Amino acid sequence: MSKVFRVALTGDSFKEGVPVYPDFDLSLLKGTAGIEVIPFEEHRPEIEPEQLDGAQAVIVLTPAVTRASLARSEDLLVVSRFGVGFEKVDVAACTEADVVLCTAVGAVDRPVAEATVGWMIALSHNMRVKDRLVREGRWNDRSGLMGSELRGRTLGVVGLGGIGRMLMKLLQGFGMNRPLVFDPFLDTGTASELGVEMVELNELMEKADFVSVHCPLNDQTLNLVSHHELSLMKQTAYLINTARGGIINEDALFVALSSNQIAGAALDCFVGEPITSPHRFGELDNVILAPHSIAWTHELFRDIGSVASQSVIDLAQGRRPRSAINPEIFDKSSFQEKWDRLKLSV
Repeated sequence: MSKVFRVALTGDSFKEGVPVYPDFDLSLLKGTAGIEVIPFEEHRPEIEPEQLDGAQAVIVLTPAVTRASLARSEDLLVVSRFGVGFEKVDVAACTEADVVLCTAVGAVDRPVAEATVGWMIALSHNMRVKDRLVREGRWNDRSGLMGSELRGRTLGVVGLGGIGRMLMKLLQGFGMNRPLVFDPFLDTGTASELGVEMVELNELMEKADFVSVHCPLNDQTLNLVSHHELSLMKQTAYLINTARGGIINEDALFVALSSNQIAGAALDCFVGEPITSPHRFGELDNVILAPHSIAWTHELFRDIGSVASQSVIDLAQGRRPRSAINPEIFDKSSFQEKWDRLKLSV
């Protein structure tokens, strides 16, 4: 049994020894006997094997976790993502190396859903352009910018996980129509319980006044929304992406927005992040942009820190965490032997 369970933090967690995100709540880890928190000495875009030496867990912000990262993972038990996305983590390599991959399931649902509601209102009420009218002294141009309410409109959700469900909950009371959902993994019983209508993607794109994307990025969802799908949308409809860049084909969307084929869009994520020079979407008046942070709140970082920490504590104390992405690992005898060797005596 290990007397100390060491938890490493990737280098982007700190700058000159000071936490980059003070709301990142590590109090659970620091208050648990037998757990020691050790930040990486430097940030690297991909975790190097030597950075994990001596660590039984690592909480990862932005670096990639590859097969090469896990080359010396005999004593590593868990990779805990600071967030819910894991496209930069080689899940198969983790499983082969007897390493559990966990994400901060549930922690992002409320802030992302709130941000989406805010964007729906901002888009349909032309808030961005109306703000500029006052700044530029163009008061009398307001008559050409009539907005629309959410009342009587239809929401289309692509991917009905925790965020999509929270979004629909927050929108109750706005008088919207029954939501449309495209999600191949949603069963009819759950759809009935949630009061949503299950449709294929093409039908959703045709009927929705707001299309909100909440699915993960993978081989199946890359360019899921492209020229054809956008061509189906109403000219008065809006597209919102708070999921991942690449799910929406940016070339196709730029054409659709430039030609007013759709009314507008709000984008929090992009292909090729980080964006360090002016983006072409910034040329357009019918787009609202954010640097993959529209949902960043004090509460978000607090909750992600708590969930990520709890997954580590659970494994350290011999409990199965609820947020494992590769749960089949618990059936491996080699993992069970490793877990027995590394977990704390409690």
